[in-house]
Amino acid sequence: MRWSWKVATIAGIPIRIHATFFLLLVWIAWQSAAGGGGLRQALGGAGFILAAFACIVLHELGHALMGRRFGVVTKDITLLPIGGLARLDRIPRRPPEEVAIALAGPAVNVAIAAVLLLFMHLSPGVYDFGDPLLYQRSFVAPLFVWNLLVTAFNLIPAFPMDGGRVLRALLAMRLDYVRATRIAANVGQGIALLFAVLGVLWNPMLILIAFFVFLGAGAESSFVQMRSVFDGVPVSRAMIRDFRALEASDPISKAVELLLDGHQQDFPVLAGPNGDPPIGILTRSDLLKSLAGGRTDIRVGDVARTPCGVAGPNEMLEQVFQRMQESGCNAVPVVEPGRGIVGMLTLENVGEYAMVQAALHRAAKVAPIV
Repeated sequence: MRWSWKVATIAGIPIRIHATFFLLLVWIAWQSAAGGGGLRQALGGAGFILAAFACIVLHELGHALMGRRFGVVTKDITLLPIGGLARLDRIPRRPPEEVAIALAGPAVNVAIAAVLLLFMHLSPGVYDFGDPLLYQRSFVAPLFVWNLLVTAFNLIPAFPMDGGRVLRALLAMRLDYVRATRIAANVGQGIALLFAVLGVLWNPMLILIAFFVFLGAGAESSFVQMRSVFDGVPVSRAMIRDFRALEASDPISKAVELLLDGHQQDFPVLAGPNGDPPIGILTRSDLLKSLAGGRTDIRVGDVARTPCGVAGPNEMLEQVFQRMQESGCNAVPVVEPGRGIVGMLTLENVGEYAMVQAALHRAAKVAPIV
């Protein structure tokens, strides 16, 4: 994820912090100082946030380590102001596995809460549960309540929370995966609307949560729908066969001519004129950035993106599409051994292919029986 930095590696999983997380710490410290609490209270507030998000990291590690048992790899965990985000390389299609992975996170928070409760019970002189100011004076007691709230929130049956994934898995035991996801997403969006109403009447923070849940549920449904369209489809079915290539030594003025002459926006860049393997991609956005300086004699090879890699015509579309999203590349050349570049795969064309297939699928469902 952009604007995030790696701060640690736990169990082989990179832990990253997003830039917006530091804004949360600053906001908490400023709120404490503005309330007259002074530097000590400001540091205490920031310390509690760090401890709370350490529990979030453990929550996400619970998902990751349970997923590892089923062969699901966690690429990284990123801390955001709204919580943690674990990037899994795939979603398990077997419902019992998805249930186990989804519940592993809340189980970690329950375990943390149990340990904190035991600690407070073993310290009766310090933690008096009859004290109405306990949660203001103590550091451990609010952390105990925090873990209970995280558990309850994540078990709400709405994407992207864990409860939504459990609901989808239970539905998938009786329904096909796409339909189960659609129903679970609709339930989640219904709950989001309820949160929005409660936010207007009670706490505005619920409006932000409603927005997050509504978008997350819709994104999950769209992702699974698109993945079902790509299932078992090779790259050759969706690639562009009519394309133009550039050489690394060409001036970008040539790319401008090709861009204005046709519909192609992204160009494979070759090392030389002899059908050499592509060395990168010149995207429309990178071309326009290079033109911003007013020069058109810059070499194409100097502005081409090199980490985009290539795809094979027989590779599965779903896997290549995922690589493109992760690398931030809008296009990749499709290379066949012995023939060189045989096509181009672009995010735009992949989206169009998905829309066409989805429309054909809907038409097949409503076609009259004769």
